[in-house]
Amino acid sequence: MNREKAKIAIAGAGLSGLTTAFYLKKAGVDFQVFDKNEKPGGVIQTHNENGFTYESGPNTGVLSRPEAAELFEELTNDCSLEIANEAAKARWIWKKDKWVPLPSGLAGGITTPLFSFADKLRILGEPFRKKGNNPNESLAQLVLRRMGKSFLDYAIDPFILGIYSGDPGKLVTRYAFPKLYRLEQDYGSFIKGSVKKARELKTERDKKATKEIFSAKNGLSNLIHALTKNIGEDRITLNYKDLHFRKTETGFAIDQDNDDFSHVISTTGGYVLSDLFPFIRKEQLATIQQMKYSKVVQVSVGFRQWQGLSLPAFGGLVPSVEQRQILGVLFLSSFLENRAPQGGALLSVFLGGVRKPEIAELPDDEIIRITGKELKEMMQLQEFNPDLIKVFRYRHAIPQYGFESEEKLKTINNLETIYPGLILAGNIRDGIGIADRIKQGKNVADQIITSLK
Repeated sequence: MNREKAKIAIAGAGLSGLTTAFYLKKAGVDFQVFDKNEKPGGVIQTHNENGFTYESGPNTGVLSRPEAAELFEELTNDCSLEIANEAAKARWIWKKDKWVPLPSGLAGGITTPLFSFADKLRILGEPFRKKGNNPNESLAQLVLRRMGKSFLDYAIDPFILGIYSGDPGKLVTRYAFPKLYRLEQDYGSFIKGSVKKARELKTERDKKATKEIFSAKNGLSNLIHALTKNIGEDRITLNYKDLHFRKTETGFAIDQDNDDFSHVISTTGGYVLSDLFPFIRKEQLATIQQMKYSKVVQVSVGFRQWQGLSLPAFGGLVPSVEQRQILGVLFLSSFLENRAPQGGALLSVFLGGVRKPEIAELPDDEIIRITGKELKEMMQLQEFNPDLIKVFRYRHAIPQYGFESEEKLKTINNLETIYPGLILAGNIRDGIGIADRIKQGKNVADQIITSLK
């Protein structure tokens, strides 16, 4: 099929779908985006209220992919990349009723009170251990084997809570953290691999993946606005309820419409695929729909005058072994501009997750009570009387790349083979971060563009 005859349907106007649409538009490929919500952007939504700029979805991203930097470069007239300041390099871990800085290097790992003496010796011996041979080893198993239990409890577990709101014992390293998996497999060691990779020559494009924390200036919704403007609002159909595709002789069509599409791209959650594509038997989708999601509550808390602990850090994470009722807290006004009034503070507090899903079911007043109690005790606040407090709930917050991942990816490949023109994308594969979503969107667009040459 040539480019002039192709027409692409994109289900979902989140970051993956909009990035795909942006690059299809640049290539002159016809498309239409469909979304059930009243606004584009999916969970990415920025709010401005009483001098606070806060997010009701992802708060930040990491420049882990050059595609993320390149997208901002292409949108430079409509949206500015904001790199977090130096405070974002510091992370805190809660241990025995106080915050402890997470060490960033080998020397810090040896002196920190976070890890046991025995595990510090294990860290010194990490470069000399044999690499694993189980491709479906969990992250917890990997860390216990190479680093020890205290490292798992006070470094990896809170790290996983901060990214997946998940359980390292139920995440498969090869899929949840492929770069970490490859360090051991390619170099035999995390430490040796990190040193050798740091010494490898990088292309100018590679250097764009700086690993820095980022947002968009004045909020991530500005990235969505810029994409929408460049795509064209007429190319995005919003508030489209009960979207269902059917298979036709030449491609795909929407149930209520006779418009034929040569390709259909899903960027939605795995849990809606059977409704979106009723022509696919439910048993064919089973391994995708078995993927679990964490339930998360995010509480945005703003203070016009901050009178608690000084916050020169990205945020604090709470290990599961500490038995607190929050997963962690981001100190957004410490490292991003104009997030709170001068002298104030904007925090994002996270509750629930895979290990405590019942907390996510509590009513708002109980969530606020828990948040206030935890912040008073952990942030040295004399009283909890915020000037802003907003509660946001996500029943399907973050997909968990668990033991079903290998079969899930096989299922995706099989379905795309059985139904040519169907592409199953979104966060069911290829990572969960903002940079991952941008890279996937670019790759999906390139895949279609290449097939039309």
